[in-house]
Amino acid sequence: MSVVGFDVGNDTLVAAAARQRGIDVLLNAESNRESPAAVAFSHNARLLGPHAAGAASSHAPFSSIKRLLLLAGRPTLLPRRGGDLSRLPFPVEASSADGGGGVLVHVDHIGRRIALSPTQLLAMLLGYLRQLAEADLEAPVSDCVISVPCYFTQAQRQAYLDAAAVAGLRPLRLMHDLAATALGYGLYRSDLGGPGGPTYVAFVDVGHCDTQVAVVAFDVSGMKVLSHGFDADLGGRDFDEVLFEHFAEEFRDKYKIDVTGNVKASMRLRAACEKAKKVLSANAEAVVNIECLMEEKDVRGMIRREEFEKLCAGLLERVVEPCKKAMEGSRIGFDRLHSVELVGSGSRVPAIARILAGFFRREPSRTLNASECVARGCALQCAMLSPTFRVREYEVQDAIPSSIGFCTSEGPISTLPSNALFQRGHPLPSVKVVTLHKNSKFKLDAFYVDENELPPGTSTKIGAFQIGPFQAHTEKSKVKVRIRLNLHGLVSVESAALIDDDQSDAHSADSMEVDSNGEMGQQVDKSRSKRLIQLPIVQSIYGAMSNQELLEAQEQESQLAYQDKLMERTKERKNALESYVYDTRNKLSERYRSFATDSEREEISLSLQQTEDWLYEEGDDETEAVYNSKLEELKRLVDPIENRCKDEEVRGQATRDLLKFILDHKTAAKSLPTPEQEAVDSECTKAEQWLRERSQLQESLPKNVDPALWSHEIKKKEHELDMFYRNIVRYKGSPARADSSGGSDHMHTTDRD
Repeated sequence: MSVVGFDVGNDTLVAAAARQRGIDVLLNAESNRESPAAVAFSHNARLLGPHAAGAASSHAPFSSIKRLLLLAGRPTLLPRRGGDLSRLPFPVEASSADGGGGVLVHVDHIGRRIALSPTQLLAMLLGYLRQLAEADLEAPVSDCVISVPCYFTQAQRQAYLDAAAVAGLRPLRLMHDLAATALGYGLYRSDLGGPGGPTYVAFVDVGHCDTQVAVVAFDVSGMKVLSHGFDADLGGRDFDEVLFEHFAEEFRDKYKIDVTGNVKASMRLRAACEKAKKVLSANAEAVVNIECLMEEKDVRGMIRREEFEKLCAGLLERVVEPCKKAMEGSRIGFDRLHSVELVGSGSRVPAIARILAGFFRREPSRTLNASECVARGCALQCAMLSPTFRVREYEVQDAIPSSIGFCTSEGPISTLPSNALFQRGHPLPSVKVVTLHKNSKFKLDAFYVDENELPPGTSTKIGAFQIGPFQAHTEKSKVKVRIRLNLHGLVSVESAALIDDDQSDAHSADSMEVDSNGEMGQQVDKSRSKRLIQLPIVQSIYGAMSNQELLEAQEQESQLAYQDKLMERTKERKNALESYVYDTRNKLSERYRSFATDSEREEISLSLQQTEDWLYEEGDDETEAVYNSKLEELKRLVDPIENRCKDEEVRGQATRDLLKFILDHKTAAKSLPTPEQEAVDSECTKAEQWLRERSQLQESLPKNVDPALWSHEIKKKEHELDMFYRNIVRYKGSPARADSSGGSDHMHTTDRD
């Protein structure tokens, strides 16, 4: 069983696998360690990863899928983030299917228009990663650990699990990006923790679209995430956007073109700005030079690092905010930090490292691979959770970044002033058991306690859990509810049991107790006449897919996957036909030249040219069957010439083999009795004469006609002679069986002993 970790970024995808010798990052078909996080559609094909990015010029790919997922459960996000969505090179519309604030994109595929949710697009990326891993590992892949940002809500985490199910994966854990990074950092180090207490490390991940910070405590037995901080809207792409706006304005004044109104030109300029940002990370200035950007105009611009940093001053100030939140939540001082680790694709801007050094009062370290550390950590966690790998005991304790509460119609259920059942920073997984005084069915609503702990515009709703129906036998009855915060960071009502207790006192207020081990079932406490009866639970997660929607998504993915395979086979047959045309044309003028008549060469050459013209015109987009038919038509013309050529090449060796075979059998027959020897010599002479006559006839024929002597006929004659010899030897000591052969050519032998 394969053990893999997947890092699904906003811009790139990385897959890693645990092997006996350690963790390896897997290569895609282009031998790259990273793949573009993109999906594209033509009218009959779906393109994923590098193929989607490569088709960007003709089919704008769906990218920033991770950002689209942020809209799940965020109904206020669309109007508030018009600028964010305007960067995407494809239209996005709000989904009215539910109140969850989801979005849809539309594609034209195989003659029909398809609506796709971000969850379905994510499933395509996960399916691509699964295929990549299976191709590299040469084994099926199911169990995995997938990274998620710490600020993802319940709906967005559930979307990842739904997408994984559609892609045929079984996630053992959704792991926070920086928890995975910290695991890869701490597992192999022996210098963390000790008699003096834990070692504290701050991790800062400036990604493509977000910035996350975590403070982690390490000791010899494991790691514990103390706090999280984040800015869900600050990443490397925002620095790219600063350059984009700068050059768009410069080119508007200098070349009189408005790039912002042209999707393709905007894509090309953004790509050039991203390259310029990377150049500025190591150089004092960068040049943007694009040919035929728009209206057949070549553009050129230059920017210095100092100017770039001035333009980014507002963004650089925001980098510090999630660091402040993480340090405040950790409740440790700067002097207790062992180090600050800087990772993420957007962390290469020198000014970011300078700002962080000023805040943390120490230079950030870059000991980890900025692009691969998350995938490696996920693969490690998958190995630790999988029964197929033995990994040393190492506890991985993460924490929730946002407080979660539950309430009934009477109000919140909590012993804390904040009304939180699971306080921010609470470790996961965790279980709490709540005892409520209820006589009939009721509803528990889950919610995020503080909207300031969520990305702006995020709904605080999580979901509702309907418990019952039931009818209590007494007003003193209680319901014991078991609430779980699992490894994925999802909360759920795991079970609910009605307690009929005649001895209980009739408190009207709800009470709560923490119990991570208690099992609830139907049982009787003899001392107090207590009965526990399991109650039905129906859950509804805000903004998540329904079971029916999930089934429909799986069915649609199956149809798309079937079409992918069909198009792959069609592409292979088209390429085979194209290769056959070029290969045959070369052979016809060289290797096959003397084996074809002038009329045959003329007919074949004409057919090859017609097929080539057809391939690049009306045959550019045909079915597998049509390409096969065209190939068979050509082979019917070419096969006779090819057979003559191939037979000429092997006929000489077949002739030599038969002559040697005749000589060997004549020699071997000398040890036989005289009648048998004479019979073998006679057959050998006949075969030799047959070969001589047919060879003479063949030599009199030109090469461009079918042979009078085929190599397969020579091999057949050799086989017949061998069978004759074997029969002679077999019947030599059995007169009765030899006599029964009647009028055959086999020699009758007697036992001379």
